[in-house]
Amino acid sequence: MSQGGVPARSAAGDALTDMVMHVFRLNGLFLAAAEEIARPSGLSPARWQVLGAVLREPRTVSGIARVMGLTRQSVQRLADALVEAGMAEYAPNPAHRRAKLLRPTSAGWAAIEIIRPRQYDWTHETTAAISAEELRAAVATMERVIAVLETGTETDE
Repeated sequence: MSQGGVPARSAAGDALTDMVMHVFRLNGLFLAAAEEIARPSGLSPARWQVLGAVLREPRTVSGIARVMGLTRQSVQRLADALVEAGMAEYAPNPAHRRAKLLRPTSAGWAAIEIIRPRQYDWTHETTAAISAEELRAAVATMERVIAVLETGTETDE
């Protein structure tokens, strides 16, 4: 039934709206925790996020933006700030002459080593009342929603 000419939402639409509101709240809580965890390292949560994206392998700014779901411009500002702070550096990219690769410096790794035990403690405390299976199910659902939003089509599951 519609109200004022607007179609009524489905049960799935109501559930998605509830998920969105909870994700917004969860994001705020995650950012507050990240601020507390990262403070002693000299990294902001945003800089930690970008630096974390290049710990396993160097990436271009565009590549970081893609995997993180951020704009290239915002990642560029953060990457430049990390380089200016001596936490990261740009390296030549054999695949593309102009698009340099961002990678951590020894100072960046030192900051991560300050963060790691604090982050591990936080995850241990946070997951004391939540099972790995519950978290994996939540992640799987979020991955399906992301896939639908990114492609505009249903996933195969």
